[in-house]
Amino acid sequence: MSDWNQQIIEEFRANEGHVGGPFEGAPLLLLHHTGRKSGTERVTPMMYQAVGDGYAVFASYAGADIHPAWYHNMLANPDVSAEIGTETVALRARDLPADERDPVWEKQKKDYPGFADYESKTDRTIPVVLLERR
Repeated sequence: MSDWNQQIIEEFRANEGHVGGPFEGAPLLLLHHTGRKSGTERVTPMMYQAVGDGYAVFASYAGADIHPAWYHNMLANPDVSAEIGTETVALRARDLPADERDPVWEKQKKDYPGFADYESKTDRTIPVVLLERR
């Protein structure tokens, strides 16, 4: 996974935030977060949905039965940043409660049906995290 992510990161940066392959045409950002155990900065590419002035990201982990590491990192260290296009933005992560999460999640599944496939593979509720400007 690390090599795959690194290729996406390099392509994103070389093409002003655009990538091909499975993410071609999709809104993609590079999330900078701090490892909750290691304290090391990590960079994770992920799709997002614009929500007001913020960005919703989805802890789908391709439908695995566990949350991805970046989700746990953001709960422990909510001050993050993201590369969006050619801009780097300082953000604060907030795990959305059900009443805010559900409409955002439903829109994501409608716009990108792969997320509905991820949901069908797991019994867990897939978290939606809102990244708000600091």
